[in-house]
Amino acid sequence: MTQWTTVVPVAAVVLLVFTWGRDLPGAVVVLATLVLAGAVLAAVHHAEVVAHRVGEPFGSLVLAVAVTVIEVALIVTLMADGSDKSASLARDTVFAAVMITCNGVLGLSLLVASLRHGTAVFNPEGTGAALATVATLATLSLVLPTFTTSAPGPEFSTVQLTFAALSSLVLYGLFVATQTVRHRDYFLPITRQGQVITAEQHAEAPTARVALISLGLLALALIGVVGLAKGVSPTIEDGVDAAGLHHAVVGVIIALLVLLPETIAAVRSARRDRVQTSLNLALGSAMASIGLTIPAVALASVWLSGPLVLGLGATHMVLLALTVVVASLTVVPGRATPLQGGVHLVLFAAYLELAINP
Repeated sequence: MTQWTTVVPVAAVVLLVFTWGRDLPGAVVVLATLVLAGAVLAAVHHAEVVAHRVGEPFGSLVLAVAVTVIEVALIVTLMADGSDKSASLARDTVFAAVMITCNGVLGLSLLVASLRHGTAVFNPEGTGAALATVATLATLSLVLPTFTTSAPGPEFSTVQLTFAALSSLVLYGLFVATQTVRHRDYFLPITRQGQVITAEQHAEAPTARVALISLGLLALALIGVVGLAKGVSPTIEDGVDAAGLHHAVVGVIIALLVLLPETIAAVRSARRDRVQTSLNLALGSAMASIGLTIPAVALASVWLSGPLVLGLGATHMVLLALTVVVASLTVVPGRATPLQGGVHLVLFAAYLELAINP
């Protein structure tokens, strides 16, 4: 009970109770940021404990859904402020999550694994299915609104938004069923000889009691992260405005924050030569980010005032198309060298540069 992974989630919730709904002075913002960072790391730890108990690919799914809960809660709470800048927050955050996971996390995992083990080996059937689902979800939810004519601007009409939300849920549900039931072996780590690794041999799985405790602490950590991020978000927005940066940078910062647990877990798996687990985390997070966030903001738009801008601009559509093409070429062989990892990281760097200097 005195371990930091237990103390920090509890401290985050306690701090949240005392700071919720208040204007925070600078010292409290610094403290909240430090506790928030600790809660993120604690969430990673407890998610990995739960993941070890339930095994792959369920473990990757647990962490992906947990991170998406943070993202959805942050987006909806920030949109509830009702400012004009919040109209495009969902689009900016979801697109940032796609770029971070499909280029940043994926590229870093491939680079780490290939530098450490020669080549990064994974299952192209499962990874290709995940990539196809991400590409479809991104196009339906983020590209089509730019070209539809039923509503002014890059927005969906009510009927179109309902269709996009239902399609996202259906596709995400089908993928989860494929990943966990019908074709689970496609998403398990493989050896360099192509054999599926059905269980980790280096550590004994935690007991059910330990896993349940970690699940509860994971929930506390997520509540703390969501609430404290909401508290420090005005400071982030003021900093972005003071620096003269585009407001889309706020979405990038939110996505970077909530995807930190995924990034740490993916790199750890890559170092252990479990690249399939890393790709499950990366693409699963991108898929959950779109497949769960779009329905959530569609539902929230019923009572939230103001427009909901989802359509991407021309520059971001080019980046998305290039990401899908490059990722497809990366996935098809089932193995990657440092070159593929570097290409994805350069695409991620290009996205960050264009977010700062559009």
